[in-house]
Amino acid sequence: MKLKKYINLINMSQDCIFCKIVSGQIPTYTLFEDEKVIVFLDAYPVSFGHSLFVPKKHYETIDKVPEEDIDFLKKLPYIVKQIKKITNATGINIWQNNGREAGQIVPHVHFHIVPRYPNDSLFDFPSQKQLNENEAKDIVKKFNQNKI
Repeated sequence: MKLKKYINLINMSQDCIFCKIVSGQIPTYTLFEDEKVIVFLDAYPVSFGHSLFVPKKHYETIDKVPEEDIDFLKKLPYIVKQIKKITNATGINIWQNNGREAGQIVPHVHFHIVPRYPNDSLFDFPSQKQLNENEAKDIVKKFNQNKI
């Protein structure tokens, strides 16, 4: 076994479906792959070309990715451009859910790249209310006082 492949296996979770895809145990329709990321078509797409952008290292949520490993995101603009071009989409949504309450189903950081088309009626955002000034000031204050 090559050392690089062995090191990648150390960074995987045995029960994670995305880690099994990265290691080749589960086949996918792969669009792109390099040493840091794999991009493949979603098995249950919500639109034509719906793809998943998955870092090869296993991190459950984005806040657990150390700064030195976040460079896998450098390929995201290229992938989005390619998917938009080949699907003739007029827009793209990029989703990234963290935690069950946010809709994360697979506990491995990943980004949904969802091509959008005129009148596709995929998603309606919930109604929004104007930002409350006191709440805004409180959040800004807490954010700046609680440095990680």
